[in-house]
Amino acid sequence: MGNTIVTFGEVIMRLSPPGNRVMKQSHEMEFFFGGTELNVASSLATMGCNVRHISSVSDDFVGESAVSFIKSFGIDTRFITKNEHPLGLYFLEAGSSVRASRIAYNRLNGSFANIQSDQIDWKKALDGCKYFHWTGISPGISEAAYERLKEGLKTAQEMGIHITTDPSYRSNLWKYGKNGSDILKELVSYSTLFIGGVNEINEILGTQFSSDQQGFIEACQELKHQIPSIHKVFDKIRIGINASSQQTQGRALVQDQYFETELLEVNPVIDRIGTGDAFAAGLIYGLMNFDDEKALKFANAACAIKHTIPGDINYCSAEDILEVMNGSSGGRIKR
Repeated sequence: MGNTIVTFGEVIMRLSPPGNRVMKQSHEMEFFFGGTELNVASSLATMGCNVRHISSVSDDFVGESAVSFIKSFGIDTRFITKNEHPLGLYFLEAGSSVRASRIAYNRLNGSFANIQSDQIDWKKALDGCKYFHWTGISPGISEAAYERLKEGLKTAQEMGIHITTDPSYRSNLWKYGKNGSDILKELVSYSTLFIGGVNEINEILGTQFSSDQQGFIEACQELKHQIPSIHKVFDKIRIGINASSQQTQGRALVQDQYFETELLEVNPVIDRIGTGDAFAAGLIYGLMNFDDEKALKFANAACAIKHTIPGDINYCSAEDILEVMNGSSGGRIKR
């Protein structure tokens, strides 16, 4: 087993009116490249990790720009292929204070949705891999993406790789006739580490656990009972006062031991997109460098600091995150 982290998922373009405007009042758009798993990869690369991303992008100047952007982080792009379908995209109106953010997606016939089996040699793609990270977004996009992910998970399991999952369920996906909960339960069964909480567990298992501490513990225990491959569960809690003020906290159950972090407050919030991805990246980095409890604290600090950064990706270094984790949250100028 090597020290590379491999991620698999869509590369998507985000289009937003500048300055918290709504689209009706704007005649220009800012764009960012992102995607749930790519956000994790980019954050880990920024923290100095060896990262490889697997995807498929459009065979045009937009796809070329996306790959160039990914390479700028030092991410290995050898297993990003191209096809004739357009790059997926989404539109975001960023909210503020009492006005919520709004998102509209255009991704279900994109290049990643049409990724084919002959485009990935999974044994080569996972060579030297220590952690393989996936989320519930990918299998919801298309049957092709689901099949490719399943192939990768089977190979990773055979190779003894740690498999981390953030099995986010998005009801606006899953348009190709598959039951999202059933598919996610199937794919989670290949994984070893679960990044999610009571809502995700209830969705996958069809249970109704409460979201308080005891409900979380019971949900984790039931998850491990039904899916024995899961050894650790890490959860991100976000308490929203309004669109401009948030609190974050992490909690976990590892070998029946419960622990949680302190609350971190973020006010004002600059951008909420990608904060869960920052948590996942922080957790993977933490697990590679610290014990489980410190890894959770690091992940929570990474999540909090991402709220202050525009765009989908957490551009903060490990040192920046450690400062926040260790209590330096006053925002003093560094000279």
